[in-house]
Amino acid sequence: MTPGITEEMASALAQDRTGLVSASTADRVTELLRTHIMEGLFPPGTRLSEEVIGQALGVSRNTLREAFRLLCHERLAVHQMNRGIFVPVLTRADVTDIYALRRLVEGSAARLAGTASMTARLAVRASVDAAEAAAAAGRWFEVRTADLHFHQAVAALANSPRVDELMRRALAELRLIFHAMADPEQFHAPYLQRNRIIAEAIMLGQGEAAEKELMAYLADAERQILDVYRVPA
Repeated sequence: MTPGITEEMASALAQDRTGLVSASTADRVTELLRTHIMEGLFPPGTRLSEEVIGQALGVSRNTLREAFRLLCHERLAVHQMNRGIFVPVLTRADVTDIYALRRLVEGSAARLAGTASMTARLAVRASVDAAEAAAAAGRWFEVRTADLHFHQAVAALANSPRVDELMRRALAELRLIFHAMADPEQFHAPYLQRNRIIAEAIMLGQGEAAEKELMAYLADAERQILDVYRVPA
């Protein structure tokens, strides 16, 4: 049976309604839905009911349809003919493809550490600091968010808005994959120290060392996810 929007999900959406009173645009609705998809309110396979979401947010059907169109463009939603809009269920082939993209983008960006600005390098270190602080407090879903910020910051070493946008989309899809990792502590804890090693190499401008460590890191993470990912290829 296909999961749909529950009363709990609709209630969570309704809390965002106040923020839409003065800004009930498709962009704002898209941002809200994107956030809820990435944070797990709507897990993969959920049907995004136009009627329920429209009522919860108090927005027009046209506005919501435009938001759905934008989410589909970002691969955070898919339209199934005669069935509606769904949060996508990514396959093992998708996992492999996303990690191939990450190796190209993050590896090339890390290699540029020696010429990147100090502001960009400090952003990489700050994301590691945030992850370690969240881990110390036992807030492992915050660790997951900080880890994604770390990889976004690595890509930002390239100093390219287009690379930044490409990476944001890839990491948004990665959030959907992370639903398969039931225990965020078990998955993310081993990578905290590796993030620190990469960040310090970047701070020192050691691009080749950072890239080498990052490539091994991504290969291990991909293998670990595929070991538990049961969605068919």
